[in-house]
Amino acid sequence: MSMRNLTILGTSSQHPTRSRNHGAYLFRFAGEGFLFDPGEGTQRQFIFANIPPTAVTRILITHFHGDHCLGLGSMLMRLNLDKVEKVHCYYPASGKKYFDRLRYGTMYHEVIEVIEHPIHEGGIVAEEENFTLEAHFLDHGVDNLGYRIQEKDERKFYKDKLKEAKVFGPDVRKLEREGQIETEAGLIKIEDVSYIRKGDAIAVVIDTKPCENALKTARDTRLLLAESTYLDSERDLARDHYHLTAKQAAELAKDAGAKELVLTHFSARYQDESAFVEEAGAIFKPVHAAHDFAVYPFPKMKNPL
Repeated sequence: MSMRNLTILGTSSQHPTRSRNHGAYLFRFAGEGFLFDPGEGTQRQFIFANIPPTAVTRILITHFHGDHCLGLGSMLMRLNLDKVEKVHCYYPASGKKYFDRLRYGTMYHEVIEVIEHPIHEGGIVAEEENFTLEAHFLDHGVDNLGYRIQEKDERKFYKDKLKEAKVFGPDVRKLEREGQIETEAGLIKIEDVSYIRKGDAIAVVIDTKPCENALKTARDTRLLLAESTYLDSERDLARDHYHLTAKQAAELAKDAGAKELVLTHFSARYQDESAFVEEAGAIFKPVHAAHDFAVYPFPKMKNPL
């Protein structure tokens, strides 16, 4: 899985609308498919998005309010039906009883291996070959996690410098393994013909008031997916319900040094998302107001030289 993009499967908050399904977000990144917060109807949204559910390798639940998890059971059953061997699931440990209710809400013959990762405290919750997954507790009045996926750094070779140094084929792998190699051009060190490409990070900050852990989660991200349930004219409502406004989401992206911002989780009171882009765009760009089935690619940055 080489693609790097975010597919929006739903953008509503508590109440879906004619144009917005309950939220769900699929990141294809670091060789995996990360499905965040599958709300009600997510399985069907995959059909409309023309994406096979088998693209999902990990499911991440921020918290157990219904609009963020009611599609979990049907997604697990669908992956089971499609004979997926295993799927990793991450969620706040305090919501274990809700996870079990969703997973076993109906009868079916379970053959899929569901690898559960109940999260008790913030920090690194998975360390894989291609990425590190962090989770941090946000401020939503219930246990709620922000997630950050950090791609591992990788060494990249300059083709022209390899050619100039007369390092070809198996010698490239030897150079990578040993750090230096003797050629007819002399001793070639790996740093002479390569550089370290710093891995990108993506973050999901959904359902929270402004807080330090939101900033920690979003720091230096290539793409930040953030809720903006309200416009700033209703900041009091946002505060009372532990949510962000579009302005606050933009301030978060700016303060965190994010490179791109996607807004979602809109209150049903708003029919037109353009006001969210206008409000956030006065503080941070580029910014997008997500709509169902939008796709946001975030390709790797080009060779620095």
